[in-house]
Amino acid sequence: MRDLTQSKHLFSESKKVIPGGVNSPVRAFKDVGLDPVLIEHGEGAYLFDIDGNGYIDYVMSWGPLILGHADQELVDSLKDAIGKGSSFGAPTQLELELAQLIVNAVSSIDKVRMVNSGTEAVMTAIRLARGYTGRNKIIKMVGCYHGHSDSLLVDAGSGPATLAIPGSPGVPPAFAAETITVPFNDLEGLSNAFDKYGEDIAAVILEPIPANMGVILPELGYLDGIREICDKYESLLIFDEVITGFRVSYGGAQQLYGIKPDITCLGKIIGGGLPVAAYGGRKDIMDFIAPDGPVYQAGTLSGNPLAMTAGIVTLKRLSKETNYDILKEKTNYLVSNLERLAIEKGLEVQFNSVTALFTQFLSVDKKPVNFSESANTDRELFNKFFKGMLERGIYMAPSPFEAVFLSLAHKKEDLDKTLEVYRDVIKSI
Repeated sequence: MRDLTQSKHLFSESKKVIPGGVNSPVRAFKDVGLDPVLIEHGEGAYLFDIDGNGYIDYVMSWGPLILGHADQELVDSLKDAIGKGSSFGAPTQLELELAQLIVNAVSSIDKVRMVNSGTEAVMTAIRLARGYTGRNKIIKMVGCYHGHSDSLLVDAGSGPATLAIPGSPGVPPAFAAETITVPFNDLEGLSNAFDKYGEDIAAVILEPIPANMGVILPELGYLDGIREICDKYESLLIFDEVITGFRVSYGGAQQLYGIKPDITCLGKIIGGGLPVAAYGGRKDIMDFIAPDGPVYQAGTLSGNPLAMTAGIVTLKRLSKETNYDILKEKTNYLVSNLERLAIEKGLEVQFNSVTALFTQFLSVDKKPVNFSESANTDRELFNKFFKGMLERGIYMAPSPFEAVFLSLAHKKEDLDKTLEVYRDVIKSI
């Protein structure tokens, strides 16, 4: 057994001054019946806790660290940036440089505004859609998570699902009433919603590849169908690419599927591990944002030089398309061999993957499982699996509804070690 004395002690102290001992709920390991390990530092593909234990990391700060932990170029650039000041509350050349990188990478974006979190980006995108169209209602897909703003905590995927919270107290019913939910991959359901509410629907928002109910791939023609329906009713289409942006391809999921949304929300990777997000879209829509237009949004630390520096370094590195070939090769190698081991041991499992992102769905049922609804994942089996992997030095998300994130820092020997541990763990469960 690993010694976690310091982690247990400090987590106990944290609970005295921080709600649940954590600053984001899923970090608490509550649903898997454990106390979390407290991390001291990261290096490459590895995390090290305060008790000195090392782990191959497949959370990667929930997606941003596509270059790995403490990437040397990124660290050196941040050291230089902090020497010039951490925040100015004024425009900088760094903001322009990162904005140009994003606009050049994502074909649907003419203009982009920097913010500090994915929640903030999506919240503002919704406000912008309502202001631009003069309509009130939005449609979201069941299981897609778009942050914790009030109107989007309806059927919101991994966090509430893991903690068995259907929404959240504190959200007025009137807010939720403006949000219509339909199942993902259900064009008929979406069409029916538009038949009923079409004249008042400002926008449809979705993750083009949901990654907060497990990685779920859109069916052939689904995204095209949404685009057509939105065009018919003159509603906006918003892609939440906070997770998929710059992870599944340099131009995001919209590049993979050839679909142009009206507004795109980005986050995670564009900050290289610092708090950064953004929303962007067509010029005529973005010109509705203050100071050019009437829709207000502001942020004291938005576009701060440290975050911009991290984003610039990350996106410049990723602009070499061969990096996505490398990431896809690593993911395919790991997933194909995990699947082989699971089948050999008679484990009911399905893997959904795309580029540097995948999810394993576990089930003890011998009957076919509808993996389009990830709630079918067996919780008890997952908890045993998670504990076994963690004890043997593999750090994964403590929820069956989260994705696995690979990075350029993961080496083949890390993947082979993971496969060796996986074989032992599934044998034991």
